[in-house]
Amino acid sequence: MSLAEVRHWVFDMDGTLTVAVHDFAAIRVALAIPPEDDILTHLGALPAEEAAAKHAWLLAHERDLALGSKPAPGAVELVRELAGRGYRLGILTRNARELAHVTLEAIGLADCFAVEDVLGRDEAPPKPHPGGLLKLAEAWRVPAREMVMVGDYRFDLDCGRAAGTRTVLVNLPENPWPELADWHAADCVALRQMLLV
Repeated sequence: MSLAEVRHWVFDMDGTLTVAVHDFAAIRVALAIPPEDDILTHLGALPAEEAAAKHAWLLAHERDLALGSKPAPGAVELVRELAGRGYRLGILTRNARELAHVTLEAIGLADCFAVEDVLGRDEAPPKPHPGGLLKLAEAWRVPAREMVMVGDYRFDLDCGRAAGTRTVLVNLPENPWPELADWHAADCVALRQMLLV
């Protein structure tokens, strides 16, 4: 199956459709999370009251970032190309769903994604867990192998592999995980060109 034949696309949000702005090291410092720990996993293991307070701080911090989101080079054109072809589009992000909608509005792509096809950390287990992709596959009534997961980080690729979807690594000049990515594009401009070949 060529990339252009894949009619069901799921995108990571931050760093994939947007210019990456999260300073994860600073977030860990602000929330007293060890540098080697995954932020969401760490928060999930805390006592309820402490977890709630830190999640609230994280949500407020991420809301400020979402409001100022800028599209990644070529992202708007890529998504509009896919939407124009009638392809089904989804978002799977480790961010909160409400902030994914804020981000899509900020970069001018909110009309390309059905509200129910945007999944955040409260609608599905955080990537690399495949639950979000499997949830979309079930909702869309397609086998996972007919979907593609597009992202800029290993968690996106691991998630796609675990769910049985195809995978695209984007916005990295080199591919550090060739065994996990079916396709690699330096940016969304190059990815759109791959559809037009």
